[in-house]
Amino acid sequence: MLKGLFKRPKTARKSGRRSGRRRALIGIDRWIGLLLLVTAVVVHFWNPAPVEILQVKLFDAYQRLKPRPIPETRFKPVTIIDLDEGSLSEYGQWPWPRTLIAELVQKTMSQGAVLVAFDMVFAEPDRMSPKDIVKNVIGLDQETSDRLAHLPSNDLVFADVIKRGRVVLGQAGYRLKQRKHTTAPIGTSVAIRGPDPTPYMPEFPELVRNIDTIEQAAAGRGIFSLQPERDGIVRRVQALFRHEGKLYPTLTVEMLRAAFGNRTIVAFSNEAGMTEIGVASARQFPPKGLKIPTDRRGRIWPYFSESDEAKYVPARDILNGSVDPALLKGKLTILGTSAVGLLDVRSTPVSEIIPGVEVHAQIIEAAFTNSFLLRPNTIELFEYLLMIGVGLLMIWLVPRASAHWTALLFLVIAGAAMGTSWYLFAEQRTLFDVGYSVITILLLYTLLIYLGYAKEENERRQVRNAFSHYLSPAMVEKLAEDPDQLALGGENREMTMLFCDVRGFTTISEQYDASGLTQLINRLLTPLTQVILNCQGTVDKYMGDCIMAFWNAPLDDPDHARNACVAALEMQRQMVPLNDSLAVDAEREGRVFMPFRIGVGLNTGDAVVGNMGSEQRFDYSVLGDNVNLASRLEGQCKTYGTDILVGENTQAAAPDMAFLELDLVRLKGKTEANAVHTLLGDAEEARGDGFRQLAAAHAQMLAAYRARDWATARAKVVEARSKQNGYNLDAYYDLMMERIEDFEAEPPPPDWDGVYVAETK
Repeated sequence: MLKGLFKRPKTARKSGRRSGRRRALIGIDRWIGLLLLVTAVVVHFWNPAPVEILQVKLFDAYQRLKPRPIPETRFKPVTIIDLDEGSLSEYGQWPWPRTLIAELVQKTMSQGAVLVAFDMVFAEPDRMSPKDIVKNVIGLDQETSDRLAHLPSNDLVFADVIKRGRVVLGQAGYRLKQRKHTTAPIGTSVAIRGPDPTPYMPEFPELVRNIDTIEQAAAGRGIFSLQPERDGIVRRVQALFRHEGKLYPTLTVEMLRAAFGNRTIVAFSNEAGMTEIGVASARQFPPKGLKIPTDRRGRIWPYFSESDEAKYVPARDILNGSVDPALLKGKLTILGTSAVGLLDVRSTPVSEIIPGVEVHAQIIEAAFTNSFLLRPNTIELFEYLLMIGVGLLMIWLVPRASAHWTALLFLVIAGAAMGTSWYLFAEQRTLFDVGYSVITILLLYTLLIYLGYAKEENERRQVRNAFSHYLSPAMVEKLAEDPDQLALGGENREMTMLFCDVRGFTTISEQYDASGLTQLINRLLTPLTQVILNCQGTVDKYMGDCIMAFWNAPLDDPDHARNACVAALEMQRQMVPLNDSLAVDAEREGRVFMPFRIGVGLNTGDAVVGNMGSEQRFDYSVLGDNVNLASRLEGQCKTYGTDILVGENTQAAAPDMAFLELDLVRLKGKTEANAVHTLLGDAEEARGDGFRQLAAAHAQMLAAYRARDWATARAKVVEARSKQNGYNLDAYYDLMMERIEDFEAEPPPPDWDGVYVAETK
């Protein structure tokens, strides 16, 4: 009847039920959780845009909470020469003549600057050169035109100044191939220590370069192009770019190389990609052995500070001689702009708006203070270990433990992971991403909790469906709320069993066809079943006109014997209205009315309850010798002429009910005798004078019978019969009178113990 609902190994201990059921049911939870974990690992390895943004946003938050301190002015290694609004207002709109720029470079170097770099590119000849003025100015006399034509171009003047100083020119990467240049770009040699990292570097099909006159005169050339991340924020700056199969340095790397006098840049790499880039050897001036850490794609992670206006020196202050020499002496300088019309606006994790030139300045500042953020290629291994290790722990633990404890564990692990990540950033400047792992574990925890909840709901639904026809609604709800009360697979426990059968049903059924007989059975079994359910019993099965039921399973019922007795009495009472209804039907249909009369057998004792049957089909049922005894007692109701026959264990479990002992019987198939009782009423009935008078005479009758005092026994049968007060024990007393007469005629043997041996079931 409850086919396929539960499966587990047999056990007799209630404490083992919960874990056994969970072992049988949590497999699907774990597989789904494992699938989610594997998916999360694959997505992390794939690293799509949302995952990468989630990762870097965590690092952004760290930098905002603790930005790199801005060093004091005297310790700042870099100064920005700013083409600000004031400089443009004083010296004219951009572009300035190259002679003015040459003057700016010359005066900067004369103040002791280590080098001058340009965050711009001079891709076209200067239109203000003397020859171009001759072409573009109308009305010049011949002498003036000749003199101008023989003057050197502004580009040559600028190139001459560049040669005499240490100048790094800027280049720009371009995504479209233009082929404006007929010569190959001049680049700094890049030595590789380790596997070739070139395939990991981003490629520019075209480099926007300076005109050859200027380009060849410079001490270095670097690509100043900044590549914002997908959300428009500059977090990482490329150290090397790939162009036509060769590697070219970014502006800041080239500035550091030129400042330290190195001829070569060294790219260090391993099988995973780049690890760091070297721009100075140990023999060169401080900082010695300068190496800048990178990620596998050659990107530098600057530790950004807030924007610092003190780094900026207006270009006009240098040109007019009003600049503080301390701002230039011993500094690396970059010519850039903060003017509104020329501003190259960028965003960093710390500043929403910042001139692009300051990003380069902050990288140089970080290099001199060794303040780069570290993201070693091996750090992802630990991130995977965190995600997989804690994920597997959750998959194993959540289905076993309560949601409260697992939630606490998740909070502890998440807190420890975040604390570790913050410590590594704040103290070691190492970027350890725990955001993705924590979110994955949270999703995994939520999924497992949901699956557990859904499973419990489904389990409750199954319990309700399975037991709704066999238990009372109140008991079904209790069982649904706590399915672990079910003893699945077989459990030994004390129970009370009930068997009910209709007397003479074969004769009654002859009056009905198949359809009518089905309706008749339903009219009989419906009220009897309802009585059992109302008394907290469980209907095991229907066998034609017979009902088998039991108490104290699947839910504990400390009063199972009493509840079964109450059910038996009420089942007898239900026969009155049913027979009245059937009598009316028989009269209307012209049939002979044959009333229903049921016999009920009750017995209490140990039995095995659980899933019984085969792998293909099984029922939630009960087995055992005490079950068979209950069935035998129901069969003996005909022998003793009583409606309810009860075993001695049931009588002992509910002694205050109105029981009368009838006999000592050795039932068919049994080796030991059992005292059998009839049940005449409940506890209130047992306290009544009528029952007490009958019980006294009845007990005296049995005592005389077993003492072989046949005369006294005969007299007490008559006395007890007279005190029935409607209990209807005439058939029983007739039986006892026959036995007494038989024993008077033929006394029993000397070893007779008063036991009656039943010859039928």
